[in-house]
Amino acid sequence: MIQTLFPTQNTANNFFLIAGPCVVENEAMMMETAEAIVRICERLGIPIIFKASYRKANRSRMDSFTGIGDEAALKILAKVRGTFNIPVVTDIHSADEAAIAAAYVDVLQIPAFLCRQTDILVAAAQTGKTVNVKKGQFLSPDSMHFAVEKIQQNGNNNIILTDRGTMFGYQDLIVDYRAIPIMQGFNVPVALDCTHSLQQPNQPGGVTGGNPQMIETIARAGIAVGVDGLFLETHPNPSISKSDGANMLPLTLLEPLLEKLVALRQVVNKW
Repeated sequence: MIQTLFPTQNTANNFFLIAGPCVVENEAMMMETAEAIVRICERLGIPIIFKASYRKANRSRMDSFTGIGDEAALKILAKVRGTFNIPVVTDIHSADEAAIAAAYVDVLQIPAFLCRQTDILVAAAQTGKTVNVKKGQFLSPDSMHFAVEKIQQNGNNNIILTDRGTMFGYQDLIVDYRAIPIMQGFNVPVALDCTHSLQQPNQPGGVTGGNPQMIETIARAGIAVGVDGLFLETHPNPSISKSDGANMLPLTLLEPLLEKLVALRQVVNKW
């Protein structure tokens, strides 16, 4: 199923990567980030899906950045797609957005908090695009088979499930690596979100914290368990990013991290 996004690449021997900044901030940053990611992934033989939210609908505070405008952001995503000839993914937040976003991207992503919303899953499925469903922080991995069934029952078998951690108290998340083989049991590829899994939500100031120094730990463990793909948010300068700066990977650190993960994947493949 994931192979349809990478018709000229062999996805059997390596993990696929969903990577990019949290949100579309401006065209220059998007193109810089995409160019770097594509260069690295081509060298390492990693199938890449570029990601960015065209709008951030789930924010803690009214004054948090939500986007540069839907059409402007979607056009930038389409430019990344066309310039680098790579698939692109973005979030949708309502059923009405599915067809709109589908005109610009290859993969529609269902945010974790919305993974049970039937109308959104159905609308995404009916576009025929690949649908990446984030597992809710509040759900067991077994429960995600209902999301898979909703999409499949609307004629779409192009599905990815992404784990992004499970609530652990009010201000922390924990990754249960049992979720990876459990969700792979639904016969869909499973990705591990190595950056959102390290969020520290519900902070008193209304800005989500993070623990980015653990990104490599989370990613290495996921590869060892046999995950099909990794999800990483990266930015040229997370300290000035408009969203999720506390848990994004600096772009300069992406290449050395991926080199280690590719080497580890080669060892895992021998098992």
